[in-house]
Amino acid sequence: MMRMKYLVASAILSLTLAGCSSDTVPDNPPSEMYATAQEKLQSGNFRGAITELEALDNRYPFGPYSQQVQLDLIYAYYKADELPMAQATIDRFTRLNPTHPNIDYVMYMRGLTDMAFDGNTVQNFFGIDRSDRDPQHARAAFRDFTQVVQNFPQSAYAADAQKRLVALHNRLASYELSVAQYYTKRGAFVAVVNRVEQMLHDYPDSEATRNALPLMENAYRQLNLASQADKVKKIIETNEIKD
Repeated sequence: MMRMKYLVASAILSLTLAGCSSDTVPDNPPSEMYATAQEKLQSGNFRGAITELEALDNRYPFGPYSQQVQLDLIYAYYKADELPMAQATIDRFTRLNPTHPNIDYVMYMRGLTDMAFDGNTVQNFFGIDRSDRDPQHARAAFRDFTQVVQNFPQSAYAADAQKRLVALHNRLASYELSVAQYYTKRGAFVAVVNRVEQMLHDYPDSEATRNALPLMENAYRQLNLASQADKVKKIIETNEIKD
């Protein structure tokens, strides 16, 4: 609910700013305005491109450039780190153009935007591991890229989407490991067993799941379930031999 309010507020604010910024953009023909926006995009002046594209979108919402303007705005918002506006534009485009030839690109950009929401520049810069942070956006990105791979396997974006799915798979598994570690510290051993069992189902080939197995063995021993603990121990030993 809070995220929805944030998106609505950002959209309203952007519309207000767009109305103001469009006054500073010369009232040139659409072709010239679009050419100027493209020059700014190509030069990496994403905020300048946004100003030009928003003005074009406001003045000619049904013009010949309308759909391409939306696609360019999605990219410009993403590059300018205006993620709520990027997602709002993605939602708008998808709703109005569900069968557009570039809908695979739009789905791919949704995945990139969700990944950006999940990331943290400061944490990444200092190399801080925050795998325990809420994976809400990581899960959303996983769904986004899965749609690209499954629905558009021949897409130019499918290969990169597949690579990102691997990274997201590991990210989600790491979060589950952090939860199992938290339960271990709290002495909630039944919860530990249940969490690791779910990891074995959802992320059987991840490093995080292998690292969670000792937690499961310990939990079984703490629960006086020696036979189950011994089974997990054998799995751990088998994995060590394979490595």
